[in-house]
Amino acid sequence: MPRTSLPHPSLPHLSSSRLHVLRRLGPRSAGFRLTIGSAAFVAAALLLQSALIYWQTMQYEIARTDRLLGREAAVLAGRPRPVLDQQLRIHISDDLRLLIVAAALFGPNQRVINGNLAGWPAGLPLDGHAHQITVHPTDQGARVVRAQALRLPSGDILVLARGLRDLEELQRIVLQSLALTALPSILIAILGGIWLRRRALLRVGMVHQAIERIMSGDLHERLPTKAGEDDLDRLGGSVNRMLDRLEHLVDEIKGVGDDIAHDLRTPLARVRTQLDRARTGPGDPDLLRRAIDRAVADLDQCFSIITALLRITEIENGRRRAGFARVSLREIAADIVDLYEPIADGRQIALSLLPGGAAAWVWGDRDLLIELAANLIDNAIKFTPQGGRVGIRVSPEGGEDRTGGAVLRVEDTGPGIPAAERSAVLGRFYRADKSRHIEGSGLGLSLVAAIGHLHGASLSIDDAQPGCQPPGCAIELSFPLQL
Repeated sequence: MPRTSLPHPSLPHLSSSRLHVLRRLGPRSAGFRLTIGSAAFVAAALLLQSALIYWQTMQYEIARTDRLLGREAAVLAGRPRPVLDQQLRIHISDDLRLLIVAAALFGPNQRVINGNLAGWPAGLPLDGHAHQITVHPTDQGARVVRAQALRLPSGDILVLARGLRDLEELQRIVLQSLALTALPSILIAILGGIWLRRRALLRVGMVHQAIERIMSGDLHERLPTKAGEDDLDRLGGSVNRMLDRLEHLVDEIKGVGDDIAHDLRTPLARVRTQLDRARTGPGDPDLLRRAIDRAVADLDQCFSIITALLRITEIENGRRRAGFARVSLREIAADIVDLYEPIADGRQIALSLLPGGAAAWVWGDRDLLIELAANLIDNAIKFTPQGGRVGIRVSPEGGEDRTGGAVLRVEDTGPGIPAAERSAVLGRFYRADKSRHIEGSGLGLSLVAAIGHLHGASLSIDDAQPGCQPPGCAIELSFPLQL
């Protein structure tokens, strides 16, 4: 059947339905919330990125400052006392004030000897390592610095403090960059969200139109998809496959309805003809009795068709799983052979239970499994000519060493089923051309397939005697131990 798949145009012509979708841009719409959320995420990412850049650069600058401070302290520590005093005066001069904020020499008792510190800096340990503290030089205000205290060979203590001017400048640059880039980035995020929302809403509008056409009765319609593999395309593909299956089922239902009408029309027409002849006949009681008997037989055939259809529907709906139990499939096969053996003998057909090993346990409904085996045997006897053979075999799944699952196989020496028709015979009311003359409704194998599906069994049809004429038919069902 033809399928309709709408293309995804780059500049689609907007219908009233699409315009209605595009008007849904208010603050309560999902698209609006998505746009605002995208802008918020961009702003958060920008802040996080700036913070990480600032932190990494600050750590690098602090490590560089500590290295320079340690190197300068080591150089001064090796100088004689007069030279050291002169170097301290140079370091606190205006020319080097930007580098060394404080420089002082303390005695062993931490009393100041020389430099621009009036006292020992609070919080500075005497361990030879740089620490971040606040100092109060005599020639300027309080400053946050990286300071190091180093004991000299003479016992005196050298204290050097380097300012964090570079870090302050770095902080200013980062904040300025953040302020300059935040607004354009958020604006771009909002515009991008609006553009993406518009594209998404256009696709949603196209899907909505397709669904409206499907709901109006156009079962050939399908959701629009592109060649891509995004989530909407995968969802559309899944829905389209579901619609294909639904359309197929609807076609099957229509076909079944036609088949029911055809199969019921013939016996009902015979009933009407027989009753009409009896009504207009000479009134012979024997003639009336035979006409009534034939009419009852034809009505029984109609009832059997209706009953079989109801049974198939009940089984396909899975309403019988509550009565499942552990069942011996071989015992069921033996009972069916005993039941149908007189019928087979009357038609000069040899019916036998073929050797197959152990009991072959399955998990299922005993009554339904009896009905399944009975339909298979009845079907085989019906299509096997006089002098033929029908056999039923039950064996454990996978061989004698397996305790789970079973295989039931019914084979005959009849005309067989052509390979092209083996899937069709499982449908309702299907009758092959060469079996039209044989009495039946065409529902037996449909009932077998429904019961097998309910029990999780896989069904296969093959030739019983490949290469021979007639080839015969073999129908095999493989049952698991438990669903």
